[in-house]
Amino acid sequence: MNWLRTVTSVALLSLFLPAFAGEDALPFYDTAEFTPRWLDSDAVELSDFHRIPSFSFRNQDGEEISEQDVAGGVYVANFFFTSCPGICPAIRKKLSLVQAEFLDDDYVRILTHSIRPTTDSVDMLRAYARTNDIQSGKWHLLTGEKEAIYRLAKEAYFADEDLGENRGGDNFLHTENLLLIDEDRHIRGVYNGLSTSAVKNLIADIRRLKAERSSSRESVAEGNLQE
Repeated sequence: MNWLRTVTSVALLSLFLPAFAGEDALPFYDTAEFTPRWLDSDAVELSDFHRIPSFSFRNQDGEEISEQDVAGGVYVANFFFTSCPGICPAIRKKLSLVQAEFLDDDYVRILTHSIRPTTDSVDMLRAYARTNDIQSGKWHLLTGEKEAIYRLAKEAYFADEDLGENRGGDNFLHTENLLLIDEDRHIRGVYNGLSTSAVKNLIADIRRLKAERSSSRESVAEGNLQE
């Protein structure tokens, strides 16, 4: 199946990419194959490079969350549904490591989108968050119009076309990927959410993006002083 091949290749990439990507650089992604593109942060190509479009959904507290709420920072995006009997609990536990690592760091957020928004109401998300120690303000569980969520998933985050397919009972297909999105809403990393090693790489790559931001701001400051 296409989704299985994608998950396998992404798992391998997320495990081995840091070994050859260099200490200070992360690639950019703009296709469903998640082929890394190595570009400088000020490259001309980035002016019209693939980025996550504007969005607006409700979180577990009933708040409207849009791209403005993550502006100036990075976020990790993924997909789930509250009654998921399969991989969701395992991925949630891995994401809890990210939450714990950056709990007091406003630069980092987690956006988890429900693929069953017709049943995952705000109340359902709130109960799920309380049960699983998901911290408001840090980790947003999002619901909204199904069409908008699926369009964003498939066109922006490159989730497989069979996202949401009923596999029997209350078991629906969704991606295992965790995606790292930078300040400009570019995809900078893709990780297997079932792999502890991959999630550790995700945490390390978040720190790389912070270092990249600091370096960029220092360069701008030096340029201003020279002027």
